Amino acid sequence: MSEDRISVFRDANSDRTTTQQIPDTAQSRSPSYRLAFADDDFLLRDELRPVRLQLELLKPELLLTERQIESTIVLFGGARIPEPAQKHTARTKTLAELSAFYDEAREFARLMTLKSIATKNREFVVTTGGGPGVMEAGNRGAADAGGISVGLGIVLPHEQAPNQYVTPELTFNFHYFAIRKMHFLMRARAICIFPGGFGTLDEMFESLTLIQTGRMERVPFLLFGRAFWEKVINWEALADAGTISPQDLSLFRFVDTAAEAAELIESWEPAPARSEIPGRS
Repeated sequence: MSEDRISVFRDANSDRTTTQQIPDTAQSRSPSYRLAFADDDFLLRDELRPVRLQLELLKPELLLTERQIESTIVLFGGARIPEPAQKHTARTKTLAELSAFYDEAREFARLMTLKSIATKNREFVVTTGGGPGVMEAGNRGAADAGGISVGLGIVLPHEQAPNQYVTPELTFNFHYFAIRKMHFLMRARAICIFPGGFGTLDEMFESLTLIQTGRMERVPFLLFGRAFWEKVINWEALADAGTISPQDLSLFRFVDTAAEAAELIESWEPAPARSEIPGRS
């Protein structure tokens, strides 16, 4: 973070350092004497949840702003999809076949990062969940192009390190899924969904709902792998049932290759957020 300060008051870091050097007494050892902002036990109390929510929103925002990152290309997709060279390790035949999308994600990220480099890494910055599978492919493609990429991780019950291709200074870790989702979408210039499971479906439908309801501007919303998505979701049945409107089916596009997706993003005309929801009286 920036060390530039405009305040005339003593800075918090100096006071934290000073308190580490005070004499060891019963009073100075008491938890009540710790500076509130340097007291992990205090910050982890249930009553401090609103503060922790604010911190998770603010920390990545400050660091991304300091790097002058203005827009991102978001890649969602399955953590279990292996790269083609490792498809023999896949648990199922379908996962092995889906390994082709690892390469498509990698190539798509490479193409987007070339665009990003032309803007001095301010626009079109590839952003993933920072994990394995499709996420790794996205960060890897950005590294192939010699650019930067963002990884927005989440703490899971099982130990999981970020993939090795995320730009270290842009690797984040979250406790709150909701705040992580906000950071995925706050700068999104395009949202690209690759085959995946519950997490991918959750991210896809929440993003799509924000666009459907006019809470977010329309951006290219690309579903990689028509055959996969039409098999797992009966989109037409939703429209036929009236639970969504036929116009909602135009909010996203199917693509199968990196080149096709890149062309759609290149030709995209800015679209404002919806002012009304079709089919809702």
